[in-house]
Amino acid sequence: MARVAQVANSTVSHVLNGTASISPEVRARVLDAATELGYLAERKVKATISALRTVLLAVNDDALPENDTNLFSWTVLNALSRDCERRGVRLAPYAAAGNLSAEMVLSAAEEVQADGVIIVNDDNRNLLNGVRAGGLPAVLINGEDQGMQVDSVTPGNRFAAQLATSWLISRGHRKILHITWEGRTTIHRRLDGFHDAFRASGLPMTDAPVLLVGGYEPRFGEGAVRQWISEHGGMDGVTALFCASDNLAFGAMRGLASAGLKVPGDVSVMGFDGVALGELVVPPLSTVRVPLEQMGPAALNLLEQRILAADGDRAAHRLELGCSIIDRASVATLP
Repeated sequence: MARVAQVANSTVSHVLNGTASISPEVRARVLDAATELGYLAERKVKATISALRTVLLAVNDDALPENDTNLFSWTVLNALSRDCERRGVRLAPYAAAGNLSAEMVLSAAEEVQADGVIIVNDDNRNLLNGVRAGGLPAVLINGEDQGMQVDSVTPGNRFAAQLATSWLISRGHRKILHITWEGRTTIHRRLDGFHDAFRASGLPMTDAPVLLVGGYEPRFGEGAVRQWISEHGGMDGVTALFCASDNLAFGAMRGLASAGLKVPGDVSVMGFDGVALGELVVPPLSTVRVPLEQMGPAALNLLEQRILAADGDRAAHRLELGCSIIDRASVATLP
């Protein structure tokens, strides 16, 4: 670092440990060198190891398998596992059939002597309040604690959905069908963002129809398209579908194809999640890129901060991660 920053070894030590007054210009050079060489990241990892030894991973059992309909959760969990390995943290999985309960989670955490728990997808209020009451540091991934008792990491669902819908509108689409399901609060936020975009654009809400289906699997997206066409004798002026998940979008594309409609020639399709499969379908799916691989490491950081603070009155932190548009071939620009 001293060689890259062109300073003495003692100067590097003073900058990194705050043991002497150093000019802003020299300090910037040292920190730039430390960042470039990866030292700051290594130092952060070493500091984390002492705070986190064992973390319980509490999930529903359907979040664990790797398959075409579970790419969202699997990608998040895989990245979390890799980051735990890199940090030297033991990750102890606990999978429950059906809904998790606070009693289950607290008992499992005690059995493995966990420093804290990461809960994935399940934002049931009784579960979160029970874990909080048990005094166990916890972080929720991909959910919202409406009681604001537990730290959480989630995509910025509402803002991202507004961004995606506004992008479709900017491409000339004026009547957009949103296909979604009665999921957790995070899915409701995507519906909110869809409506926000129409309000912000001054377009009539009658041109923002919503179709609720039975779940997020591709078969529900395919069924939604068939239902819409059957009930309206065609697309009824809809030029774009905005699906609340990539899985729904994959199914919707199959449904359009079976009806003899081309994507994007007849109807454009937009997804949400940015799972890897979106690159492989034909045509490749335009979607919202969710930072799936950042959610687990961010949750570990929040858990570490909670443990180091050792403050029972510390307010819960809700971290929303920014999302972006992936522009692929499934969305056309209208004249």
